[in-house]
Amino acid sequence: MDWNALQQEWDSQQMTYLPDREERFAAMLDAVEAAVGNEPRILDLAGGTGSITIRALDRFPKATSVVLDVDAALLAIAAGTFEGDERVQVLSADLANRDWRQALGDEAEFDAVLTATALHWLTPERVAGVYAEAASVLRPGGIFANADHMPDEGLAGLTGALSALNGKRQEQAQAVPGATDWDGWWVRLRTEPALADAVAARDARFADRGGSEHTESTMSSAWHVAALREAGFVEAGLVWRGHTDAAVVGVR
Repeated sequence: MDWNALQQEWDSQQMTYLPDREERFAAMLDAVEAAVGNEPRILDLAGGTGSITIRALDRFPKATSVVLDVDAALLAIAAGTFEGDERVQVLSADLANRDWRQALGDEAEFDAVLTATALHWLTPERVAGVYAEAASVLRPGGIFANADHMPDEGLAGLTGALSALNGKRQEQAQAVPGATDWDGWWVRLRTEPALADAVAARDARFADRGGSEHTESTMSSAWHVAALREAGFVEAGLVWRGHTDAAVVGVR
C-alpha cells in the first residue's frame, strides 16, 4: 500500500476546501517552536491521517507525537504512514466522550496539543470540555492550538459574504479534472482492499448518526478565546486568521 500517495490524495482533497491549509499548520508550529522549542512532545488531537504530525516531524525531527482520532479508516492510513517510526504512536479515542484521555495512559504529558479543522464537529459544550481536558495533559508552559472555522463576531455581514466567496472557490477547485471532494474521497477509499476492514469499522461507528458523522457548529474566535481562558489557560488569543477561519492558542 502506498501510504504516501494516500496522504497526498488526502491533502489535495482538503486543499479544495482550505486553500490556506498549510498557512494554518505553519502558524501553529511557529507557536510550538516559540513556546516550547524544537523537540516537542505533541498530541495530534483528532489528527486523522496525521497531517499535523507529518509536518511537525519534518520541521522538528527530534519531536515525538501521538495521533489520536476516532475514525478507523483515517487512523489506518496514519498507522501505515508511521509504521516503524518510534517517534509516533497512533491511538483511537472519541472526543465526544469525556473519558478520551484514558487512551493516553495515566502518565501522559505533552508540550503541545494541536488540532485543525476538527472540533467544529463537536457541540459547543464539548469543545469547551475538550479545552479543559487538553489543559490537564499539558505541562506548565505548554500550548494548545486549534485552527478551525472561527468567524470574527465583529464582522457578521462580511462573514456571510466571505463564506459565499469561499463556497464559490471550493466549487471551482473541485471542478478541476482529477480533483476530489469529501464524498469522492470516501468512494476512493472503498476501492482499497487493504482498508476494507477499517472503512467498515468507520461505517459502523457512524451508522447511528443518520448518515452524517456530526452536526457542525461554528463559534466565533472570541468565543474560543474565552473558552480557553475559562479552561484555565493563562494566556489565550489568535495567532492566525484567514477569512472566516482562525487559529487560537492557549498557554498552560
